[in-house]
Amino acid sequence: MNAAQRRARILDELKAVQAPLSATVLAQRLSVSRQIIVGDVALLRAAGEAVTATPRGYLLERPLPGLARTVACLHSGADMERELTLMVDQGCTVENVIVDHPVYGQLTGPLKLSSRYDISEFIRKVEQNSARPLSVLTDGIHLHTLRCPDEDTFQRTLAALEAAGFLAK
Repeated sequence: MNAAQRRARILDELKAVQAPLSATVLAQRLSVSRQIIVGDVALLRAAGEAVTATPRGYLLERPLPGLARTVACLHSGADMERELTLMVDQGCTVENVIVDHPVYGQLTGPLKLSSRYDISEFIRKVEQNSARPLSVLTDGIHLHTLRCPDEDTFQRTLAALEAAGFLAK
């Protein structure tokens, strides 16, 4: 298979799944190296394909049902897992985290967390890589884009975040 066929196959693989696919899994399926997949995905993005890299792998962006709402939060890195769990337990998907960096401007990290399992995998990866949350760049202040099934779910999520002391005032 040539490079164009391989990139078409990557898109087919991403269209066929709902969960992220890692570069390692794609490399195994296509019998190439992980680095080849990373390069192919970069070329797909440059060609305008809506491929997003998440902490758990690649996703093809699709229009999602529900309401997109943004919430401003403030807490320490130690409270990250608790904050994320509050949001998914109310029925929301945590689409991303956004911080306003004084030099680079808005920095966005895609998350796509919809369950406690997603969160535990994300936290495991953070710990495994000794990574720090983006919010450390802004003294804990950050935004999340939430995908909620309805307005009631969003309001319930706001109430849970406020009760935990995580909403930025």
